[in-house]
Amino acid sequence: MLRKCLFPVAGYGTRFLPATKSMPKEMLPVVNKPLVQYGVEEAIDAGLKQIGFVTGRGKRAIADHFDTSYELEHQISGTPKEKYLTSIRRVLDVGTFSSTRQREMRGLGHAILTGETLVGNEAFGVILSDDLCFNPDRGVMAQMVDLYRQFRCSIVAIEEVPENETDKYGVIAGDIIKDDLYTVTDMVEKPSPDKAPSNLAIIGRYILTPDIFDILRDMPPGKNNEVQITDALLVQAKRGCVMAYKFKGKRFDCGSVPGFVDATNYYYENVYEE
Repeated sequence: MLRKCLFPVAGYGTRFLPATKSMPKEMLPVVNKPLVQYGVEEAIDAGLKQIGFVTGRGKRAIADHFDTSYELEHQISGTPKEKYLTSIRRVLDVGTFSSTRQREMRGLGHAILTGETLVGNEAFGVILSDDLCFNPDRGVMAQMVDLYRQFRCSIVAIEEVPENETDKYGVIAGDIIKDDLYTVTDMVEKPSPDKAPSNLAIIGRYILTPDIFDILRDMPPGKNNEVQITDALLVQAKRGCVMAYKFKGKRFDCGSVPGFVDATNYYYENVYEE
């Protein structure tokens, strides 16, 4: 049974400088919630209630957010403002939280390997907070958990992107099982459009089986001299099975300023309730 979800949150967020000089990019608010809280809520709604953060220097605000603030609680207790704590109180009541620190930035694969101590020998989810996904009926991670129960293998979420943007993503090729599901045959990290095997890009939602850790341990650095999770997943695909799922819902790239603004406008107009 899937119980755990890993959040790699050690990145510097340089595209949002100077705001992220002293503030973790994962704490940037989309309307009234930080990005990372949306991701944690998605994980919990999918049944992944044990949350692990792979953090770095200057990220203490994330741990503080997922803790009780006695002074704040006391100040607004019994006032109309207390209602604004409802969502975070629900998260704290349901979830458990732990963290470990990634001491150097060596890629997403290295960040996930650093989280092995939080996961152990069991399958787990991975959510990248930069990718804010919205589905009012069933979250993307919950959709993927349903698939994992059926296939019991690693699964990546994908979406079609413009062909001239493949160099921003890991890109898959695969054999189609049905309209929204593929068996992965190839994966390339950030290929140029002329070398991309398709326009099916991996976004920040994964379910990984625990053998991924042994693969990552022996994985040499790849693109940009980083340990790439796509390289490790390709090893898994060649050994057995990795599925790619074209998820149902809307995704915002909140790692970019335009995507963050789009997400804020959309959530304010369609999701936010005062």
